[in-house]
Amino acid sequence: MYHVFMFEELEKIKSECLNCQRCPLSATRTKVVFSGGVPNNKIVLIGEAPGFNEDMTGEPFVGRAGQLLDKILESVGFSRKENIYICNTIKCRPPNNRDPLPEEKLACRNYLDKQLSVLRPKIILLCGKVALTSFMDTKEGISKLRGRWFDGPFGAKMMPIFHPSYLLRNQSKAVGSPKWLMWQDMKEIRRTYDALEKASQ
Repeated sequence: MYHVFMFEELEKIKSECLNCQRCPLSATRTKVVFSGGVPNNKIVLIGEAPGFNEDMTGEPFVGRAGQLLDKILESVGFSRKENIYICNTIKCRPPNNRDPLPEEKLACRNYLDKQLSVLRPKIILLCGKVALTSFMDTKEGISKLRGRWFDGPFGAKMMPIFHPSYLLRNQSKAVGSPKWLMWQDMKEIRRTYDALEKASQ
């Protein structure tokens, strides 16, 4: 019953979001990018903002960065077809893929908060700088904060992680490289996920 309720509530939020005109991005978008993956109360990944491919398809993380993200998730047994929910900080593409403006983030925040209040995930992954600064009041960047757990909304454990587009620009897999660090983080996320699963059985 809970999953039926979750799905129905998310559909209500989505239908509201599809008609949103709270900020000027509504005039330039092709499609609202509401979410991808499977709604669940275990793990949610929050990205930054839709890019060109996402704006065309209405799906988050579908370009080169999205393909890399899928590989990263699958390396530790997560899949948007099975067990992870994916959304963005804002639902419409900013022109030329620029970072969202504070007023755009504010206009869209209600949808994200509603998504999280329905899902109440145990783990939230903050993927990239925009997602990080939306949830944490800090001047420190992802490089300093990645790999560490923080307290998130609704009692969630929250971890900042590198955005896959950053990893595409840093191809090295040497010890200490961003790709190597991401692998360490994903193993830690999987360990924590499994421990939470075990504790809830």
